[in-house]
Amino acid sequence: MKSDPGKRLLGGYWALALATLAFAPLEAAPANRFNHDETKVGSYTLPDALLGEDGARVTDVATWRSKRRAEILRSFAANMYGVTPDLSPQVRAEVTATRVDAVDGLATRTLVTLRFFDDSAAPLIQLMLYVPNGVKGPVPVFLGLNYFGNASVEADPSLPLAERFVMTNADAGVVRNRVTEATRGFHASRWPLALLLRRGYAVATFFYGDVEEDHFDGWKNGLRGYVMRREGRTVARPDEWGALGAWGWGLSRALDYLETQPAVDARRVAVVGHSRHGKAALWAGAQDERFAIVISNQSGEGGASLARRDFGETIAYSIEHAAYRYCERFRSWVGRAAELPFDQHMLLGLIAPRPLYVASATLDDLSDPRGEFLSAVHAAPVYRLFGQEGVGTADFPAPDHPIGHRIGYHLRTGKHDITTYDWEQYLAFADRHFRKSAAR
Repeated sequence: MKSDPGKRLLGGYWALALATLAFAPLEAAPANRFNHDETKVGSYTLPDALLGEDGARVTDVATWRSKRRAEILRSFAANMYGVTPDLSPQVRAEVTATRVDAVDGLATRTLVTLRFFDDSAAPLIQLMLYVPNGVKGPVPVFLGLNYFGNASVEADPSLPLAERFVMTNADAGVVRNRVTEATRGFHASRWPLALLLRRGYAVATFFYGDVEEDHFDGWKNGLRGYVMRREGRTVARPDEWGALGAWGWGLSRALDYLETQPAVDARRVAVVGHSRHGKAALWAGAQDERFAIVISNQSGEGGASLARRDFGETIAYSIEHAAYRYCERFRSWVGRAAELPFDQHMLLGLIAPRPLYVASATLDDLSDPRGEFLSAVHAAPVYRLFGQEGVGTADFPAPDHPIGHRIGYHLRTGKHDITTYDWEQYLAFADRHFRKSAAR
């Protein structure tokens, strides 16, 4: 499979990149950290998702399921995301608050503390669940992580502010790594609750810092550090799971809880994530096939974008500013993307035959929109193995023109963000695949 160099897309999210670099270790910056010149992408050859490690071609679903899928999953774990341990968690839920008239009466909102270990010092999750009122259930669910705590999702003064570490962000009202009242409702635009509830969907979310803090030493106070201490270790293995693996683990534990709730249909849960949360959503969806739909919003390098394109953010940049999100072995692939035994189209292929949606934005060149699109295009052979059509075209679409079948894609006009326009496409996609009426 050859590249489609195409045309450069301008813009990016440099403020976020520079803020994150504040936590980078003091070491020499690797070469080829960024590329924003499409003419420098050149040609490349993608590994074949349907060619087994023994050189045999996969031609049927049974062989894919019994052999090839597991090979690819193991390779991603060993070289990029790290191995997610089998912790055999026992989810214990405690409802801490309920409001039956949330979001102007549209929903019943429940705050739930999820515990997984018989240890008061172990990490826990504060899950927030909205179930639409007056809708015959059980209802489908959108599940995702949030950046600044549950109170940032809805400007309700009764919601408790997050108490854990948050990356300092003056615009979001985060001071000295702690949220303030100014953070309340800051990301409400990213969670258009009324829109989702009126369409008959439940919404579940939790602060990703509940599982692990988002910086180089975050593992010490998070799930990974807890597991290591419990096992009597102080040094990570080369394939030790990174923060993305821990966040993905948390999403699966939230799904465990949703499976116990009769008001929602745990067989119709769409896991959704933006940016680094999009990376976590993809890895969670690849590992946990209970997620019925997987949605990646501008996840970029280490998410939906092809590593071999070396456009926008590269492996070198990912390692420089956020190596902790991956396993230690991923460092060895800096400058060697062409030698990887996989590329991100194979991660997307692991979602098959479940519906998958990938989205980009015109001013988000750091995430490499064309690389995200091509990754979705090249995931199609696995979907065809199941008799499903993928994106349906190799032509890069015009902005604001959603395309796709079992694999959906759109390029939104604008910057690195998740907007109401994005959610409207995800709702239409979920309606189609969940066979549910959009009318209420």
